[in-house]
Amino acid sequence: MPTDCISYQNSGYFSPLMNDYLDQKTNLQSLYNRFPTLENFEEQILEKQANFDDTSRKTLVSVLQKQYLNVETSALTKQNIDALGNTNTFTITTGHQLNLFSGPLYFLYKIISTINLTTELKAKYPTYHFVPIYWMATEDHDFEEINYFNFKGKKFRWNKESAGPVGRLSTEGLADFLEVYALELGSSTNANTLKKLFEDSYLNHDNLADATRFLANALFGAYGLVILDADNQDLKRNFIPFVKEELLQQSSHKLVLETAEKLKDYTVQVNPREINLFYIEDDIRERIIFENDTYKVNHTKIEFSESEILTLLENHPEKFSPNVIMRPLYQEVILPNLCYIGGGGEIAYWLELKSFFAAAKITFPILLLRNSVLLATEKQAKKADKLDLNWADLFSKQDNLVNTKTKQLSDFPIDLKHLKTQLQKQFEALYEVANKTDESFIGAVKAQEVKQTKGLENLEKRLLKAQKRKLSAILQRITNLQNELFPNQSLQERQTNFSGFYLENGDNLIPTLVNQLKPLQSNFDIITLP
Repeated sequence: MPTDCISYQNSGYFSPLMNDYLDQKTNLQSLYNRFPTLENFEEQILEKQANFDDTSRKTLVSVLQKQYLNVETSALTKQNIDALGNTNTFTITTGHQLNLFSGPLYFLYKIISTINLTTELKAKYPTYHFVPIYWMATEDHDFEEINYFNFKGKKFRWNKESAGPVGRLSTEGLADFLEVYALELGSSTNANTLKKLFEDSYLNHDNLADATRFLANALFGAYGLVILDADNQDLKRNFIPFVKEELLQQSSHKLVLETAEKLKDYTVQVNPREINLFYIEDDIRERIIFENDTYKVNHTKIEFSESEILTLLENHPEKFSPNVIMRPLYQEVILPNLCYIGGGGEIAYWLELKSFFAAAKITFPILLLRNSVLLATEKQAKKADKLDLNWADLFSKQDNLVNTKTKQLSDFPIDLKHLKTQLQKQFEALYEVANKTDESFIGAVKAQEVKQTKGLENLEKRLLKAQKRKLSAILQRITNLQNELFPNQSLQERQTNFSGFYLENGDNLIPTLVNQLKPLQSNFDIITLP
C-alpha cells in the first residue's frame, strides 16, 4: 500500500469544532486572527512587529543563554537564540507537558510541525528569521497526566508523590524505573542508545525541567529547536502589568465567558476562573481566590491584602503562575511569536481567547493544528494490500469496518434493502385500500408494516451475524491489523511512545518524519517505515 494521507475532516478523529475551523466556517472567523496559510504570515509579521515590545528581547536572550549553559548546544540553536535579539526575528511556538520520556508520539509531531513551518517561512520571507520554540509546561501540576508512557502495549509508570509545579520535581527514583524499562528494550544497538538517552536525560539531571530540556535537545537540537522554561523570575517581570490587571480587574473571566457563549453549539474546552492565576512554590501550586476583600491561596492558610499581594508581585513575580487562560497571553507577551501549533484541544481553548487578547492589546497569533501521523511498517502495509484494505477503511470505527468488510466479502447481498423497498410498495397499496374504509383498518395496516419491517431488520442482523461467523478468520486478521495500527481503538499517536519505532528505525526515524511532514497541509499523514 503506498504512503498516503487522509484529510483531518475525513479521519473521524477530530471534533466538530476543529472540522469547522479547518473548513473556515463563517461562524468561527471572529474567534481567530488569520487562518494559517503561507500568504497570511506577511500581515501577521507586520502586526506583531508593530505591537511587540522589543526591549524584552534582551531579557529573553539572556534567560535562554543561562538555561543552555550546561547543555551541549548545536550551532543552529545558538544562532537562533542570538537571533532572538534582532527585531527581524520571530518565533513559531508549540507547547507540551513534561511527559516522561516524551510520552506519546505526538510530542514529536508537534515539534516537527514547528521546525518545518520555520523552514517554509524562511523560504517565503527570506529577509526575516524564524525560530522554532518548544515551550515546556514546567508550571503544570497534574503529575498523573505525565508520569507514564506506553511501550510494546505495556504502561510504564513512575510512582512518585508530587504537589508543586512538575518542572521543579526531583528525578530521584528514576534509576529503578530505568531498570524495568531496560529489560523490555533488549540489547540491540538501538536499544542501548535509548537506554543511554534515558539515563543521560533523567539520571544525570536533578529535576524534570532540566531532564526534559536535555531529551528534547538531544532529539531536535540539530534542527535549531530552542527550548524555553518560562518558570523564570526575569521573564515574569515583563508580565507583571498583566498579572496586576488580572488580580485587580479580573477582566479575563468576563471576556472569555462571552466568547464561550459563542461556542455553545460545540464542546467548550475550558471555563475561566474569576482569577486565572496560581500561587506557586516548590511544593505548591494552588489557585488564588478573592474573598471578602482578601486574596487567599486555595487549600492553604496563605492570604494577602491587596497591597500585600501587589508588593509580592513586584518583588517576586515568579510566585505567580498563569493558568490555561492566562498562559497563552504570557507566551505572546514575552515571545515575538507569530503562530501557535497545537492539538485539537489546545486550538479549541485558544479560540476562546481572542477578545481577551484584544483587551490586553496583544497580537493574537495564527493558530495551526499540528501534524498528525499514522506510522505503519512495510509488513503492515502489505497485510493491508492482501486484505484489500485502504487507509480510509482502517481509520473507520471497528464495528463499521467489520460490517462493511463482511458485506463486501459475502458472495450474496446481506443488505435486504431491496426487500424492504418491495414491502414498502406493498403497504402503499394497502394504505390506498385502508383510506377507503375506517380508521381502525389504517391502524391495523400500520401495525403490520412496523412488524414486518422490524422482522426484515432482525433477519438482516442475523444474516450479518451468520456471515461474520463464516468469515471469522479473515475478519480476525482485519481487526488484528487495525488493532496494531490503532492501539486500544484509539490514535497511535496518542498511545505509543517513540521508543518502539526507534528500536526498529534508529536515527532514521526523526529525519524521515522531518522530510515528510508538511505543517500547512491539513492531512493525516500515513508514513510507511521499513
